[in-house]
Amino acid sequence: MYRRRDTRREKLVAEITNNLRRYAADAQQVGHAFANLHGLNPTDLNALLAVMDAEILGDPITPGRLGEQLNISSGSVTALIDRLERAGHIRRDRDTVDRRKVLLHYADRGAALAMEFFQPLGARTDSVMAEFGEDELEVVHRFMARMSDSLRAHRDEVRAARPESSRGATG
Repeated sequence: MYRRRDTRREKLVAEITNNLRRYAADAQQVGHAFANLHGLNPTDLNALLAVMDAEILGDPITPGRLGEQLNISSGSVTALIDRLERAGHIRRDRDTVDRRKVLLHYADRGAALAMEFFQPLGARTDSVMAEFGEDELEVVHRFMARMSDSLRAHRDEVRAARPESSRGATG
């Protein structure tokens, strides 16, 4: 049963929560459309996002970190990387400092496919952001960063609470 929202804050919180939920669902659908178009499964897509995020931060991801982030076994992450590399989405490079260390990067072909698909969305995003001043964007950035931290903390708690037998699945 829903209770009536009386205050302006309660109404705003409810609307923001609904907007976040809708955005997450819509973003997931866009991601699935890209994945389906290129023969990728959800784990493949999550791996590509992890590789891209790490590269944006200037800290390329290792296979071990990718497995931890996706919560999959080392054997599954090896098969995943092999599959994505054969399809031209990622490449493996040796770390220039520690040659034993393997780093994962977006391959040129994979980056081109992603650019072609997501460029129109990027233009739409840029257009929306242009409507906001720098101070407003700083508030939005802080809010989104904190919301993302909150969601990841919940995800990690849920993962930790799962029975051992369900961990390490390729999902």
